[in-house]
Amino acid sequence: MADVKNVLVFPAGTEISFEIRSALSTSKFVKLYGATSVPCHAEFVYENCAEGVPYVDDPGFIDAINAIVDRWDIDYIYPAHDSALLTLTREQARLHAAVVTSPLETVEICRSKNRTYQFLAGADYLPRVYANPNEVDHYPVFVKPSVGQGSEGAHLVHDRAELDAALAEGRELAICEYLPGKEMTVDCFTDRHGELRFVSPRSRDRIKAGISVRSRLLPQDAASEAVARDLNRRLRFNGAWFFQLKENARGEVRLLEVAPRIAGTMGLVRNQGVNMPLLTLYNMWDSDVSILTNGRELMLDRCFISRFRSDIEYDRVYVDFDDTLVRNGKVNPVLIAFLYQARGKGKALFLLTKHRGDHMAELEKQCIAPNLFDEIIHMEKGENKARCISGRAIFIDDSFAERRQVRESCGIPVFDLDMVESLLDWRV
Repeated sequence: MADVKNVLVFPAGTEISFEIRSALSTSKFVKLYGATSVPCHAEFVYENCAEGVPYVDDPGFIDAINAIVDRWDIDYIYPAHDSALLTLTREQARLHAAVVTSPLETVEICRSKNRTYQFLAGADYLPRVYANPNEVDHYPVFVKPSVGQGSEGAHLVHDRAELDAALAEGRELAICEYLPGKEMTVDCFTDRHGELRFVSPRSRDRIKAGISVRSRLLPQDAASEAVARDLNRRLRFNGAWFFQLKENARGEVRLLEVAPRIAGTMGLVRNQGVNMPLLTLYNMWDSDVSILTNGRELMLDRCFISRFRSDIEYDRVYVDFDDTLVRNGKVNPVLIAFLYQARGKGKALFLLTKHRGDHMAELEKQCIAPNLFDEIIHMEKGENKARCISGRAIFIDDSFAERRQVRESCGIPVFDLDMVESLLDWRV
């Protein structure tokens, strides 16, 4: 693969999209673009992000996607939501770029839990599924929307009255036996020849909004691998896919759902060495792949992360040394990351220091290259840093007194260490 391919992720504001972005943003073969129907976090992580795309069930959806594809010369569209995956796969013939997807039949079967269960009828790993309330001979049962994602609309039903009330809402439901045991997700990769190349179970230790936010790699086990191989035999997958299992009261695994797409928590196996979004693109490029893992225990845990957008414009960055760039004898990693990013954007960097010893020796000790800075200004204790500052600038210092003095004298934005995160640009 010598040429860089332009890849559009839609919708760009999902956890699936953010995993695709994390996986592909460092590839020299890919330039990423995003598109979304509503303003969302995507604009903070995609440098090129189109908003206002009609929803997938809107008659103008395909034309809108094609307009974006044509504008940015997109080669591939990477779906990042189940409904988008289904619509884009169905409409592949009308699209001006290739969709990163499995065959349509597989996508359609997997989009509906009832259809999945019907297609796999007879498999010993299926839960007991009730076609209607009259078949239910034991409560509680578990009901979930036949077409849905995460845990939206899924709940435990304790008696016939509750079940009738759930069905009266008019949404097609899957009615299944209650599975009280442990739940796991199994990440899989099928190569372009249809061979199952990778099977990796992971735990679902903590769930938020239907998403696994704490997950551990689990040891390979015969039961989940057998399910993976049978699913791969019955369905045709292209690249990454996953399925979820849950144990019944006897500790036997039963299938909850199958999805022929990237999972938001596939970052766990990616950090073990298996980049699912990139491997799937290799399938699209008709390239054979090798898979290499570190084979170590690994845990993923995530929470909300803040990213910022500001109207501050600047050409010059003035930064303090002691207790700012170097704190407690160590380089401040967030600040040094920002300085390198600012330099990459063409900003001029100035180090202001009142270091009592040999500041050049200290820079060398901390492995900070002096030529990172356009100028290193050594000052005497008590000198006003404001006198060294000029132009359209920002000032970073741990000292409130120094920041106040610069703010009052120069009128420029000033930043304490906890504010530096707002200066970082996460867009790719």
